[in-house]
Amino acid sequence: VQLVESGGGLVRAGESLRLACSASGSIEAFGHMGWYRQAPGKQRDLVANIYSSGMMVTSNFGKGRFTVSKDNAKNSLYLQMNSLKPDDTGVYYCYAWNSTLGTIWGLGTQVTVSS
Repeated sequence: VQLVESGGGLVRAGESLRLACSASGSIEAFGHMGWYRQAPGKQRDLVANIYSSGMMVTSNFGKGRFTVSKDNAKNSLYLQMNSLKPDDTGVYYCYAWNSTLGTIWGLGTQVTVSS
């Protein structure tokens, strides 16, 4: 299974973006999927993830602004990002995990938020 992110771009502070992660196969077998981000010179941090049970975990910096969701029928994962800030700038990576394949990563999509 391969993951391809889309939806990144350049926006102004306060605006919104919706990222999408399209999988080449079924996502139902994954125990959890989610999004990480990496700013220049910094480590990759968890943004939000969603488990097969439907439970969602959102980072402190994303609470109230970011929402993760998935559509099994479309084999897709999404990240709705509202009230974006310049600190949200970075490369956003989609991942998927199960016990057989381990962790699969997409190549990332750039998000740039101007002040």
